[in-house]
Amino acid sequence: MPNNAGLMGFVHRRRRGAELFLLVLALVVGVGAYAAVGLGVDGEVPTNILGYGGWLAALVVVAHVVVRMVAPYADPVLLPVVAALNGLGLAIIRRIDVAEDTSNADNQLMFMTVGVALFVAALFLIRDHRLLGRYTYTLGLVSLGLLVLPMLPGIGNEVNGARIWIALGPLSFQPGEVAKVLLVFTFAGYLVVHRDALALAGRRLLFIDLPRGRDLGPILAMWGISLCILILQKDLGSSLLFFGLFLVMLYVATERAGWLFVGSAMFLGGAAAAYVFVGHVGQRVDIWLDPWADPDGSGYQLVQSLYGFAWGGLIGQGLGQGVPDRIPESHNDFILAAIGEELGLTAVIAVLLLYGLIVERALRAALICRDGFGKLVAVGLGSVIALQVFVVVGGVTRLVPLTGLTTPFLSAGGSSLVANWVIVAILLRISDQARRPLPALTDQDEDPDEAKTQVVKVVNDER
Repeated sequence: MPNNAGLMGFVHRRRRGAELFLLVLALVVGVGAYAAVGLGVDGEVPTNILGYGGWLAALVVVAHVVVRMVAPYADPVLLPVVAALNGLGLAIIRRIDVAEDTSNADNQLMFMTVGVALFVAALFLIRDHRLLGRYTYTLGLVSLGLLVLPMLPGIGNEVNGARIWIALGPLSFQPGEVAKVLLVFTFAGYLVVHRDALALAGRRLLFIDLPRGRDLGPILAMWGISLCILILQKDLGSSLLFFGLFLVMLYVATERAGWLFVGSAMFLGGAAAAYVFVGHVGQRVDIWLDPWADPDGSGYQLVQSLYGFAWGGLIGQGLGQGVPDRIPESHNDFILAAIGEELGLTAVIAVLLLYGLIVERALRAALICRDGFGKLVAVGLGSVIALQVFVVVGGVTRLVPLTGLTTPFLSAGGSSLVANWVIVAILLRISDQARRPLPALTDQDEDPDEAKTQVVKVVNDER
């Protein structure tokens, strides 16, 4: 089909041109915010702006060139949105560094470099996402092993009350960030095989189709794992993220609301028990219910976050004009409060819209994907971003208890940043496969009388 091939070729080249234009806008956001921090704090543009801006531009250009080479039909919006969020996060972390005399922004730029390197590696290595469906249970075992690692003596490390880190010499990282990506593949592979049994059998009770008791095994297993994370590692955020992820993928695979009802009841029951019997969880819930009961002690962080949003108002105090270092861990869990104080509600809404775009593009890739495994993986990866943003934003605005999760691409944190760049690479790969035109089964110029009798046509795709 030479005419269609030419037409699709033109479309995908134009798509990459749009991505390049959006990347330039993303660089303007990141580098411009970095310059504004220097102007706001010192009254002059930072002296290292050329080196910083050049390195940031080199990273996004490398990512764009690789996408153009190995995934030409991929979604053109995802990469620029991620670059804008990462650049803005670097500028805000730099602003907090100036106030606290730290160097977290330099570390974050280094981790961004590692993340882009793994992004490139993932696009080269994963040429077809469907191949990962062969390793469903292997990836599941690896993810469980990663979740257990922080509990091992010698390498497990407790930070801020949660035992979710491991330390290997001078290096430390959160295995849960890698496990969340592997669990998406595990859940997707399992549900593709078993979704018929999970979707069709059951009993109807009060307008809700409830699953059979014999089919509750997977959700009970995941509920037990999330409770172990909550109790043993004292990590409310990861517990909520993993169980919520499984529940969303289970609902999407079966289209059965009864799973949401059963799963929500199980999680609320477990959370209520943890509130009573696990002191760390009870303390977080108490702070959420009334942070002003101890505004200078346990509720200090949340109270200062709420004051930061209030002082920021609609357009903020201006970069360099606020006091974001007043909030402990503002470069990490509470970076959105720093944005709210210095850039205002307008910037916070813009950031949330960028996250909404990532989730929307993931769901769009799922809709047009031709295989069930890819659909579920795209939904799962989009749900990871959505759930993580929801619990973080809900925590700093007092909508839900604080969880300790990081804001994707914004917060300081190497493990989270690197894992999220890999998530973007996988989403781009799925969207590339979904948008790629189907191979022609017959040649229009071929004489029907001369056509070969092969059942499956061999296609040589030079692209």
